[in-house]
Amino acid sequence: MSTATRTGGQLLADALVAQGVTHAFCVPGESYLDLLDGLYANADKISLTTCRFEAGAVNMAEAHGKLTGRPGVALVTRGPGACHAAIGVHVAMQDSTPMVLIVGQIPFAETDRETFQEVDYRRMFGSVAKWVTQIDDAARIPELMAHAFDVATSGRPGPVVIAISEEMQKVRVAVPDIGPAKVSAAYPSPAALEEMVALLDAAERPLVVLGGSRWTAETRRIVREFCVARDLPVSVAFRRQSLFDCTLPNYAGDLGVGADAGLIAKAKQADLILAIGTRIGEPVSQGYTLFDMAGQGGQKIVHIHPDQAEIGRVYRPALGITAEINAFAEALAKVAAPASKPRWSAWTKEVHAARAKQAEAPDYAGPLNLARELQALEKILPTDAIFTCDAGNFATWPNRFMHLTEQQEFLGPTNGAMGYAVPSAIGAKISFPERMVIALVGDGGFLMTGQEIATAFQAGVAPIVLVFNNGMYGTIRMYQERAYPGRVSGTQLTNPDFAKFVESFGGHGETVEKDGELIPAFQRAAASGKPAVIEIRTNPEQITNRATIADLRALGAGPKH
Repeated sequence: MSTATRTGGQLLADALVAQGVTHAFCVPGESYLDLLDGLYANADKISLTTCRFEAGAVNMAEAHGKLTGRPGVALVTRGPGACHAAIGVHVAMQDSTPMVLIVGQIPFAETDRETFQEVDYRRMFGSVAKWVTQIDDAARIPELMAHAFDVATSGRPGPVVIAISEEMQKVRVAVPDIGPAKVSAAYPSPAALEEMVALLDAAERPLVVLGGSRWTAETRRIVREFCVARDLPVSVAFRRQSLFDCTLPNYAGDLGVGADAGLIAKAKQADLILAIGTRIGEPVSQGYTLFDMAGQGGQKIVHIHPDQAEIGRVYRPALGITAEINAFAEALAKVAAPASKPRWSAWTKEVHAARAKQAEAPDYAGPLNLARELQALEKILPTDAIFTCDAGNFATWPNRFMHLTEQQEFLGPTNGAMGYAVPSAIGAKISFPERMVIALVGDGGFLMTGQEIATAFQAGVAPIVLVFNNGMYGTIRMYQERAYPGRVSGTQLTNPDFAKFVESFGGHGETVEKDGELIPAFQRAAASGKPAVIEIRTNPEQITNRATIADLRALGAGPKH
């Protein structure tokens, strides 16, 4: 550990190295020039990706954090830069993703004068970050940076925001670097596991719900083997499809936005909910209507979560277990397999049958059956493909009709943030260049951050972006047609030719309009070795995978009570 005199900027960069950071994403600013210079000196240790928009940079960092379990790092400038970055902080908070956002700050001598681009970041980010601090004393950089990384990864993971005042970065001090602390993760007690198994053994209609973050491949394997050995029906929380092999015969589907009515009905009938990692938040609980909040009915909840404050926050469990998810899995691996076939096997078959039925592709009107095209696509993808998914009605199509396998990854914003898929796909591809990365995004979301495709060219990576184009903000239009049938206001969009857009950068563009076109277009895109955009022109009348605009208008025009 160096104790030579260094500038604050050098100390900040060295602190990132000390914490094991390998990638950082930025939009540069004059407020942190000294940190940038410190990163120049550490270019052999930290890969710095220059982005075109702060929201893109933070979403790239968030994707890195999701995939690695280590804090993703983003660097932005003060004022407007921090405001643009705020959306990514909110994503990381609601997704429980470890992340560290470093914000250049005004000279601290000018505080409270409303000087150029002045913002109080403790107030601004106080409700959407796990911790917010400001470093004004260069001698405290190692201490505060180390603590920031500890906070980002401890308990329920999440984002930390660090403001670094401008002149502090120029001060020279002699302090040692501080590396990560070795901390034993919260481990479930043997008694708690015994009680969990006893509750499970007493159940007739159990349902597992998997969620949360920082699951390792080993944890997924252990949980899968536990659930398969007991023939438990397994559902996944909103945008957590990669936590369980969706091709297995005990897969129940995803509990989230657009969840199948059959799964919702089965979840209400379940007499035991085994919630592992998930907060049991609003999307999973279908607006807090799915389970018994008081815990006094016939349905029992066993809730495993790394943050004790989340257990019982909304739903009172029959048993709460505070445990870091991977430590829980380690303990779960030691639980003996059942001696006989469980009594709920018929129930599990019923639950899976409901999932299988909803995954059958209907005969949609129009030249393109999106369900069948997506199911054909899943058959040709690598077993370790990474998907990034934006927010919007289009996202319910892959959720319903596609099945991820155990080694595939699915990244999506549980807070419903549009503009996530393209930058997160670029961040994922930079983090794992050897893996295929596919972004799924609507036409509305693409034009929020689609310019970050320039970053893919600059970084030398080639994600494949599928743009589902229906010429509207589809989700809002859906609600609009339900509430005000036929009164279209503010939801129509005028779009460019998305294939030509990426071609203008030197990338590969394709347009798909009919059945049978997606697979050859995708294969050409993958073979090109270039960043690619495939525009899929969908039927705007088919507003969801279950209803047309005419259907919604007919419902909305019905009798009012």
